[in-house]
Amino acid sequence: MSDVSQPVAHPPVTDWINDFDHTDPQWTEDPFPIWDELRAASPVVHTERFLGCYMPTTYEAVREIANDTEHFSSRRIIVRDVRPEVARNAAPPITSDPPVHKPAKQLLLPPFTPDAMKKLEPRMRAICNELIDGFIADGKVDAAARYSKYIPVRAIAHMLGIPESDSDLFINWIHMILELGIKDESKLLQAVQEMSAYFSAHIEERKAKPTDDLISYLMNARDKEGNPLEDSHVLGSLRLLLIAGIDTTWSAIGSSLWHLAKTPTDRERLLAEPALIPTAVEELLRAYSPVTMAREVVKETRISGCPVKAGNMVLLSFPAANRDPKMFPDADKVVIDRRENRHAAFGLGIHRCVGSNLARMEMQVALEEWLKRIPDFALDPAGTVTWSQGTVRGPRQLPFLLGRAM
Repeated sequence: MSDVSQPVAHPPVTDWINDFDHTDPQWTEDPFPIWDELRAASPVVHTERFLGCYMPTTYEAVREIANDTEHFSSRRIIVRDVRPEVARNAAPPITSDPPVHKPAKQLLLPPFTPDAMKKLEPRMRAICNELIDGFIADGKVDAAARYSKYIPVRAIAHMLGIPESDSDLFINWIHMILELGIKDESKLLQAVQEMSAYFSAHIEERKAKPTDDLISYLMNARDKEGNPLEDSHVLGSLRLLLIAGIDTTWSAIGSSLWHLAKTPTDRERLLAEPALIPTAVEELLRAYSPVTMAREVVKETRISGCPVKAGNMVLLSFPAANRDPKMFPDADKVVIDRRENRHAAFGLGIHRCVGSNLARMEMQVALEEWLKRIPDFALDPAGTVTWSQGTVRGPRQLPFLLGRAM
């Protein structure tokens, strides 16, 4: 048996339609023409990689799968090289299926209402300005490393009542789980164990001294029978909030800034019409959706006429669905005043993102505060933009020239 701790180097893709790989450097760099090629071939494509995996290529096929909990399970939500046993309460509710999904999700909704986000907004604006203070005088910045990365990580730390100064620890765990863990099981397990130990210590502290934060909220929550949640459920939900609340939004903020840096007409329009920012945020979410999820086929069925067999995984690409020209006119163009925009960036079906109000608020505030203070910026030709690999796509290096340095 091969040692699972050694990441397997995947052979390069030579036939996208029959042998796609979402970890291939070509996909990481520029997935949009690949999705067009796959969509033109079939509404569902298949690869033997990852022990067998399908990918729906159209909005309609993605929606069909997202709404079908009978044939597709959420117990595995990342397409990876191995499929070990799934731990119970891995990350509820995102890894839960009906009937346990609904009560697990309903528990998490109250802290993420629009009203709760309004209360958090002043702290978010302060975080953005503290970050900008740290680099604005330099005339240049890696906006991913110094800005977009730290906005959601500090926001979720604030909500969880854990030190914002632990941000780099959280970022490292997420990198291990969402990128390295696709090909290296040991990295994934190490990150999960370290996160669990970290949160267990915080849970113990709160048993002695309760606090007013999301950790105490989950510890005080009751299931539908009126019993406290199992410790594994609390830990799983805390891991989910940290992972889902950080990488996704830092990627979306980074992609938005990248677009505005290379599209001065859109940037100037938002400077002239700041009231358009919420509409622009929806379009940037559609055009550069960060999140691809997964499902496991548990019963044979057909999707958009294509047979899918049990035992395979499904790469559920919301980003590809959002580029489907049958759903969105000019799907490959970023139209910042697009009015009709039923994008799938936050997912479809029962697993639609609990934190969508938080993500929208963070993106809006991040763009507003940046544009107020840095109206002029451009990509630094001396630097290189790099993108993350795998489940969540966003810029990881984003070198900008600012203002007079341009």
